[in-house]
Parts: sequence; structure tokens; C-alpha cells
Amino acid sequence: MDKSALNDYFHSLFPIEKEVVAQITKTFEPFELEKNAVLLGENTISTQTFFLEKGFVRSYILNEDNEEVTTNIYMAPCFVNDFLSFFKKQPTKEVYRTITDCTFWATGLENVQANFHNIPEFREFSRLLFVINYYNLNDRLIEISSQKAETRYLNLLKQKPQIFQHVPLKIIASYLGITDTSLSRIRRELTQF
Repeated sequence: MDKSALNDYFHSLFPIEKEVVAQITKTFEPFELEKNAVLLGENTISTQTFFLEKGFVRSYILNEDNEEVTTNIYMAPCFVNDFLSFFKKQPTKEVYRTITDCTFWATGLENVQANFHNIPEFREFSRLLFVINYYNLNDRLIEISSQKAETRYLNLLKQKPQIFQHVPLKIIASYLGITDTSLSRIRRELTQF
């Protein structure tokens, strides 16, 4: 299969020579999952890291009332993983499930560790990826703590409009920290203007 989307992702975050990217991605293997398939189950240990080439994935937990609470929505192209589980061999606390049919590339920890030790550009890329993920997580925490639901909805609509074309509103509402009834009300009120 063609690795151009995977290779392009490395180039998009950090200037790396094509030959170096080819070396980094040579151990990645393709696979596909249908809509609503589990990529990583709760209390499993992630043995691979996944690059999402095409599709949408969500991570979620079950709250005390056994309701699904969406913690993240991943939109291709991006890496999808429980990095703590992957690097620390700890069981996952979330479920990672496809929202649409998805195409992935995957590689194991041994390959990632070899890249860390042998390819300085990969270390820099990984550091940058962790910083971006931390920033996104911290930004989301601040947004949920400080903004009204309507503002969070408008921000998501502005930043990731594709989500609204491919992700069910119930999942979007959960991600925004509101009920689907509240999301419907917000959408209705905004269309009246």
C-alpha cells in the first residue's frame, strides 16, 4: 500500500528528509477496521501505535451510571493511541472505537524504540507530537472548565467542521460535555439567527 499519507504527516509537523521518513515508516503495516470496531479495549495493553490515515475514531470511558462519555474524537490524519499504555505497559482506561470505516498504519514498541535510539529526527518529531497532544488536552480541559456549551460547540464547528459531517450528534454532545438534547437546543437556537 501507498504510505504517502503517513509520510506526509511526518513532513507536516517537522522538516525531515524523505529518506529519513522512509526509514521511520518502513515497519508500519496497513490494516482496516469497519465502522464501530474496537481498536483498543478498556483494560488492555497497547502493543502498537496507530496512524489513522482515513476515518474517525473516538475514545470514551464509562461513567458510574454506565454511560459512555467521549474523551476524544480523532480525525485523520493523526496518531491514535493510549500512549501511557503503549510506553508504560499499563492497562488502558478508555475504549478506542471507530466511528466510520477506517484505514490505519501500525508499528510495535520495539520499532518505535529503535527509531528513538537511531534517528535524531524521530526523537524531535516525537517530542513535538507529545507537546501538541499535551497542548490539545490542556486546551480542552480549560475550555470545558471555562466556556459555556454554546461557545464550545461554536469552537468545534469552526476548528473541525468535518466532524459534524461524519460523527453522530450524540457522540459530539458527549465530547462537548452536554446532553444530546442540549446540543439540539443550541443548534436550533443558533439557526434562528
